[in-house]
Amino acid sequence: MSGAFVEDHRTMMSNFPTGVAVVTCADGEGRPYGLTCSSLASVTLEPPTLLVCLAVGSRTLATVARRGAFAVNLLHERAAATAKLFATPGTDRFAAVGWRPTAHGGLPWLVQDTLAVAECELGDITVVGSHAVVFGAVEAITLFEDMPLLYGRRRFTSWPEEEM
Repeated sequence: MSGAFVEDHRTMMSNFPTGVAVVTCADGEGRPYGLTCSSLASVTLEPPTLLVCLAVGSRTLATVARRGAFAVNLLHERAAATAKLFATPGTDRFAAVGWRPTAHGGLPWLVQDTLAVAECELGDITVVGSHAVVFGAVEAITLFEDMPLLYGRRRFTSWPEEEM
């Protein structure tokens, strides 16, 4: 594929707004890993199953594959800085945010930045090009009242206020 075609694809997809999540996992010693993910979808409600797309070669993907579990932290509208942080390679991401292990599976939960966290047991991983499609069976959910962080046209925004 030509560089221009890839850029056209990137531009096309930037016009499709999406919610923003940080996918997290911890290794056997409890070291947390995570990355920003805007490729997230509900696959089925019965059984509750999510899919996320993670970069092939990322430490997060490798840790998810070894651990067999991951968490999906849905970010609230004030968490754009956290989304940017977890999208930046080579940073000590967890040193800059408030987090703690989840109650169910001990996975990294970004407590100050989420409107929901889903703990998932790894189902399957399918590599497609530069990314892996990771399926997870949802084992536990924690919900909070807040507005979601959105991403589209290469910028973060929040849900528009409803008109009365």
